[in-house]
Amino acid sequence: MSQTDANSRADASSQTDASSQTDASGRADVDDRADANSQTDANDRADANSQTDANDRADANDHAEANDRADASSRTDASSHAGMSSHADVSGRHAWIDASAGVAGDMLLGALLDAGADLTAVQAAVDAVVPGSVLITTGEVTRAGLRARKAHVRVQADDPPHRTWASIRTMLDDAGLPVSVRDQASAVFARLAAAEARVHGVAAEDVHFHEVGALDAIADVVGVCAALHDLGITSVSASPVAVGSGHTRGAHGRLPVPVPAVTELALGWTVLAGGPGELATPTGMALIRSLAATCEDLPPTTLHAVGVGAGGRDRPDRANVVRVLIGAARATTTQDALLLEANVDDLDPRLWPGVLTGLLELGADDAWLVPILMKKGRPAHTLSVLCAPDRAPALRTFVFEHTSTLGVRESPRRKTPLDRQFVPVTVDGVRVSFKIGCHEGRIVQVMPEFEEVAALARRLGRPERVVLQEALSAAAAAGLVPGRRKPTN
Repeated sequence: MSQTDANSRADASSQTDASSQTDASGRADVDDRADANSQTDANDRADANSQTDANDRADANDHAEANDRADASSRTDASSHAGMSSHADVSGRHAWIDASAGVAGDMLLGALLDAGADLTAVQAAVDAVVPGSVLITTGEVTRAGLRARKAHVRVQADDPPHRTWASIRTMLDDAGLPVSVRDQASAVFARLAAAEARVHGVAAEDVHFHEVGALDAIADVVGVCAALHDLGITSVSASPVAVGSGHTRGAHGRLPVPVPAVTELALGWTVLAGGPGELATPTGMALIRSLAATCEDLPPTTLHAVGVGAGGRDRPDRANVVRVLIGAARATTTQDALLLEANVDDLDPRLWPGVLTGLLELGADDAWLVPILMKKGRPAHTLSVLCAPDRAPALRTFVFEHTSTLGVRESPRRKTPLDRQFVPVTVDGVRVSFKIGCHEGRIVQVMPEFEEVAALARRLGRPERVVLQEALSAAAAAGLVPGRRKPTN
C-alpha cells in the first residue's frame, strides 16, 4: 500500500493511478501509472498533477543552463570522485529546506541545482551507480508566477530490471562515490525500505522497487546527496512538511493522504496538511528524515545561495516548489540524544555485524557492542545505539526485529559534535576522502576514510598500514593538520 514515489505525485487530483503501492510480496510498485507511456517521468513528484508529458520535458541543452548557474568561485576541485565537482573544502555550510508546500525527490534535486550544484557532477554520480540508464536535465519554469527550476529524470534503459533494497545497497557500495554521498544515499534507501516493509509487513530486504521507479529513486536520492556534496553542505535542517489531505487512488484502491509510507517516514517530524491532494512523496520524506538533523524554522544565518525547485503542476493558489536556503554553518552546539541499550546473551554472534550496519544505515549516530557477563556466568553483549530522539522509534523497532532481546532501555544524553567536513586528498594519484573535525575554527581531527585506504592498498599491493601513513602524510602536506585553521575557499 505504501508509495515509493516514482509516481506518487503530491496532488491527488490529477493522480489517476500514481500512488505506486507495494504489493503483498513487499514490492514497492512505483510505476502505477494511468498510462504506460508516462513511465519516462516516473520519479517522485511532490504534486500528483506532475505527470509531466513530453512538452514538459527540458531537452539535453538544459544541461548548459544548470551548469551556467554554478558559481565558479565556489568550486575548489572539479575532479573529485566520479567526476564530481567538489565544494567539500568550503568552510562549513548549512542548508535549510523549506518543505512548507510539500516535498519530492525531483523537487529537492531541482532546488539544489538551482542553488548552484553542478549538473555535470550530479549526472556523474548517478552514472557511477546506474551507468547510462538515466539522463537528468533541467529547465526554468514558473509556479504561481514565481521562477523555479524543474529537474527532469529521463530513463534511458529500454527494459530495466526490478531491484530490491539489497541490490541497490550493493550498487551503492560498488560505485565510485565519495564516502559522504554513498553513506547518505544508503541511509535514505534504508529508511525508505524500512517504511515500506513496515507498511506491508515484510522484511526490508524483500522490498522491491519496480523497474522505472527504481531508476527514478536512485537518480533522485543519489542526485540530491551528490548535489549536497558538491555545494559543500555540512549540515541540514528542514521546516515542517506539508503532506496533503484527502484521498488518492492507486493500484490497491482508494487511499488516505498522507499515504501509509509517508506517515511511517514522518514519525517524529512535524507535519501539516498544507492543502488538498498528495503533497509529499515517500522518497521526498525519506530524504528529509535522513538528511535533516532538526525540524525548525529558518535558523539565523548569513545567506550564500537560494534555490527553488519546481513540482510538475502550476497551481494558481500556491507555488508548487521546494526551496533550499544555504548559509554559513552554525557554531558547534550541544545536541539532545537518546541512548538505547539491550543486553543479549543468546544471539548468534555472526549476526552482530549486520545488526550494527543496519542500525547505522537506519540513521543511528553510532552503534556498538560491549562484552559483559550476565547471570549464571553467561557471556553476553550490551548493544548500545546513540541516536537523535526522533529516530529512536525506527531504531527501537529494528532492535526488536533483528535481535533476540525482550526489551530496550533508553536514557537521555547530551552530545557536542565537532564541526565536520569531508575533504579529498590525492594519495598516489587517487583521491581519498578525509574526515576533518574542527572546533572554534581550527582543525582538531584529521582521518582518512579507512575503506578508501584499504581499497587503495589492495590496488597498489601494499600493506594497509603503509598506505594509511602515506595518506596522513599527504594530508599534512596539504595543510590538513591539527591546530591549523579549518579549510576555506
